[in-house]
Amino acid sequence: MILSNRENVSESEMTYLDSVMKESLNLNTIHFGKSPRKVIQYDKRPNMYGGNGLVYLLQMFADGELVNNRIGAYMILPTSNDSVGFHTHGSRKEQELYIIMEGTAEYLEKKDWESTENKYRVEKGNITTMRGGGFHGLKNIGDSPLIIFVITTNE
Repeated sequence: MILSNRENVSESEMTYLDSVMKESLNLNTIHFGKSPRKVIQYDKRPNMYGGNGLVYLLQMFADGELVNNRIGAYMILPTSNDSVGFHTHGSRKEQELYIIMEGTAEYLEKKDWESTENKYRVEKGNITTMRGGGFHGLKNIGDSPLIIFVITTNE
């Protein structure tokens, strides 16, 4: 499994991401006992898990606030050239949900590296799940940015 390194996001990229998100969502997070806030951290992941192009992650929770700071994050694939490659959560004993907030994607899954992949068209309002040793990936196939709310938790 190829996990790309996180890179810093430039001010112009943050402005772009904020404008993309503002068109569809109000990014206020109300975390128990704290004042409402926006994004905690912006990350850029080129060729995420061996995929193509760029994937941005907007972290909504800081380390230590939840069991897993990735428990709730927005993932943005800006163009139809962008994808997240096949990966598994089994080694980390995680479960993951993708909630498609905007855009159209091709969701891919398979039981193991040698299996035939299944492909599904997903769009706004659809939810995908992954648990255990299976593999999944995702590709933006639309003309606009793909916005996904990702919920990842430990089993």
